[in-house]
Amino acid sequence: MSFEALFQFGWNEHFAQSFQPFLENDYLPGRVSFQNQHLYRVYTEQGELLVEATGKLRYDAASPEDLPAVGDWVALRFRPQEDRARIQAVLPRQSKFARKAAGAKTEMQIVGANVDTIFLVTSLNQDFNPRRVERYLTTIWDSGARPVIVLSKSDLCSDAAEISERVAMLQEAAHNVPIHAVSAKTQQGLDDLLQYCRTGQTIALIGMSGVGKSTLINHLLGFARQKVKDVRGHDERGQHTTRHRELILLPQGGLVLDTPGMRELQLWDAESGIGATFEDIEAIATHCFFSDCQHQSEPRCAVNTAVNDGTLAVERLENYNKLQKELHHLVLRQDDLARKQEQKKWKKLSKLAEQRARTKRKGM
Repeated sequence: MSFEALFQFGWNEHFAQSFQPFLENDYLPGRVSFQNQHLYRVYTEQGELLVEATGKLRYDAASPEDLPAVGDWVALRFRPQEDRARIQAVLPRQSKFARKAAGAKTEMQIVGANVDTIFLVTSLNQDFNPRRVERYLTTIWDSGARPVIVLSKSDLCSDAAEISERVAMLQEAAHNVPIHAVSAKTQQGLDDLLQYCRTGQTIALIGMSGVGKSTLINHLLGFARQKVKDVRGHDERGQHTTRHRELILLPQGGLVLDTPGMRELQLWDAESGIGATFEDIEAIATHCFFSDCQHQSEPRCAVNTAVNDGTLAVERLENYNKLQKELHHLVLRQDDLARKQEQKKWKKLSKLAEQRARTKRKGM
């Protein structure tokens, strides 16, 4: 089966191959567009359905990563006569934007799955922060999606020179990443974003609260679907409006994933992302005298030499070291969590074996 109607939602050969084992059970493929606790809205050939995951899928999930997330393709058992459907399985993801869940708990939170391009939206007013951009880029590169930096609220800059200066600062922090300065108020640069909105392609908007993501989505849609609030006068900060993650079909083709603003972005398994974001530092580090150089006080450190001669910003190196330490600390916590989960699994299996043995003895 070709499921041609699903191509507008991002269906491709990868998902078609992954879905083959479910064809014999007459399952239906669909893409999660919205989640509210255990309920999901899913795009299908039968229209958009309100569904839930089976108890087995929830029970077998070793972590939240194994449960459906917005953007996932899933296999559904659909019963038209009952007007209900249940998610039986999640198809393998092509990409996933994930972070450590907020708080002390060591747990992954998937922000969006199967995204092709991620707009990292940051405002050009006093919230402008190249170090924060590096943190976001680390996670985006690790997700498997392509990053695009969108500098919103360019009308709040004093002049074109200030915009050019800040774009140059980000070009140093974001090698080869497209950068677009835009303004919803003056319409500057907004049409340049349409090149990423093609049929079957999924874009996501990621950024801090109040940077203008909902305003950008309204422009892409061509009408005011998302609520927006004006910038606060006393500090020029936007106000948070989006409450849930939602995958929206665009009229010109493609889909956009709107996400709530993030107060914090903690790394999760982002080693490859650090390498991609700070490839200049890691390239310089290959010339250090010691192969395990930590770029602190070691002699003949090529990285410190680059800082001293001005070819590498010290703030960029400090952020690189900070993210490396954060990731190392997270890995230690993940190892501890993995041990606890393994113990929990064997405890559950032992309990089931004991129950079966008890039932067998009663039947004798």
